[in-house]
Amino acid sequence: MNVSTHNYDESKIKTLSSLEHIRKRPGMYIGRLGDGSNQDDGIYILLKEVVDNAIDEFIMGAGKRINISIDDDGRVAVRDFGRGIPLGKIVDCVSVINTGAKYNTDVFQFSVGLNGVGTKAVNALSEEFRVTAWRDGKFATAFFRNGDLVEEKKGKDNSKNGTLIEFLPSREMFPGFRFDPLFVEKRMWRYAYLNAGLKLYLDKKLFYSANGLLDLLDKELEGANLYNPIYYKEGTLEFAFAHTDSFGDTYFTFVNGTYTSEGGTHLSAFREGILKGINEYAGRKFVNRDVRDGIVGTLAIKIKDPVFESQTKNKLGNTEIRSFVVNKVKDAVSSALYKDTESADILIEKILRNEKVRKELQSVRKEARAKAKKVALKIPQLKDCKYHPSRKKRSEKDRENMLFITEGQSAAGSIVSSRDPMTQAVFSLKGKPMNVLGQKLAVLYKNDEMYSLMRALDIENSISDLRYDKVILATDADVDGLHIRNLLLTFFLHYFEPLVKLGYIYIFETPIFRVRTKQETIYCYSEKEKKSATRKLQGKGKNKKAVETTRFKGLGEISPKEFKQFIGPDIRLKQVTLDSLSEVSKVLSFYMGKNTPDRRKYIMENLIFED
Repeated sequence: MNVSTHNYDESKIKTLSSLEHIRKRPGMYIGRLGDGSNQDDGIYILLKEVVDNAIDEFIMGAGKRINISIDDDGRVAVRDFGRGIPLGKIVDCVSVINTGAKYNTDVFQFSVGLNGVGTKAVNALSEEFRVTAWRDGKFATAFFRNGDLVEEKKGKDNSKNGTLIEFLPSREMFPGFRFDPLFVEKRMWRYAYLNAGLKLYLDKKLFYSANGLLDLLDKELEGANLYNPIYYKEGTLEFAFAHTDSFGDTYFTFVNGTYTSEGGTHLSAFREGILKGINEYAGRKFVNRDVRDGIVGTLAIKIKDPVFESQTKNKLGNTEIRSFVVNKVKDAVSSALYKDTESADILIEKILRNEKVRKELQSVRKEARAKAKKVALKIPQLKDCKYHPSRKKRSEKDRENMLFITEGQSAAGSIVSSRDPMTQAVFSLKGKPMNVLGQKLAVLYKNDEMYSLMRALDIENSISDLRYDKVILATDADVDGLHIRNLLLTFFLHYFEPLVKLGYIYIFETPIFRVRTKQETIYCYSEKEKKSATRKLQGKGKNKKAVETTRFKGLGEISPKEFKQFIGPDIRLKQVTLDSLSEVSKVLSFYMGKNTPDRRKYIMENLIFED
């Protein structure tokens, strides 16, 4: 086959500047763009990169306070009181990739931003960006617009040493963006817990922790722990954990101050160390599953050359740290148990209960699997998608796949007819799922629908086996739909809490109203949107048009042709998030538990009557 070379010559070869490359391929540097409605959206990565630099100063012993402000327009300012960027290099440090002091381990031993990209990405993806540094009575400042240098100044100034970064994210890159205060505050608390003694001020609100990861664990547990937490801290390793009566295990892991939501080698070594430490103390050979069930743990390590499995640093890949972490954790755990035998007895008793439950479940599992095989080789309620990229070998190019959980055949029919069969799967519930609040794990295997859902997700053995990137609750926008959604959330929070914690569960938002004339149709997601759309389509004066308004009571009422636009690229999803694990039991017992005077009072005070 002869391919012409006439159109492929020297003129087609392009060399992009450092910042042009970031603007052209932002996903390589910040993972995703977004508008701020998801805690992993790019604007939070920009904020993180700047605060990380200030944290690095604190880690190196320079500056114990950081001032952060975010105004209503989304303009961010981060002022640290560290050593200050060397004045002759401030332009290069924020605009030239592979320029920075973090390659020099004499200056930064335990820095996250070892790739020399952080503030360059912030600069490239901001409408306006200003850097100012103060060092020993002198200052230098540089102002950029869309990554291009506009002005540079130097002079004398007796302000305290340190660096101020100010930026306004680009509305071209992040259209309609908004910083969610809850997401930002959550990040600030994590910084505080990871850096005991550091004071962070966010618009005058102080974030401070005296006891580091122990404070984080206490916040997550709020008294749900069965015994006094085991806590250990030395120069490069800090951890704390305790058992609760819940199912599964939950961890908050960090490397050099960065939250590794997908864990990595440090987490697997942490688990192994806990197991070995407990077995050494007890003189037993407990299996990992029995030890892990019910654990809530926090772990932070500092290493000189972290290797992450993605640009956004969600998973650590360094294998050489395994033996160090395993041995340190093992010795610390066995030592702590010898010192506190009362807590040790409670911990061993919890593990023995886990072991008993596991053995009781073996026959139930065997029976459930045999029954499932008799019914069908495939899961009857599941219309699967074809695309299931390997979680272990994912690349930036891999697309996301998703599972819609729907109620009834009519709703499932609309989605099945209009979905993308490559990436969108549908699981159809036969009726209202069971309320599993307070139920034992055996109930999961005895209930056909819940067992089928667990099989469809492939999460029986581990959450890491999950076959979908997003699990979407697609219920009707009525009272029954809300009840089914709450029952499903109860199922996930009760049996598979990490799925929610890691951000895999979403709620599908569909229009409640269709407002239209012969010329135009507007779909509305609230009463306010409906009124606005009606005014717009009616027009004013003598030329007022007749407007037809339809209320969709269920997903099945939306035709497949219409439905297709709601599950395409502009799909509206709301991520289910947790403020802390301690809130789970309180919220579930209030909404899904037995009727109480408090709940009756809440319902009566919040009733809404519609004509």
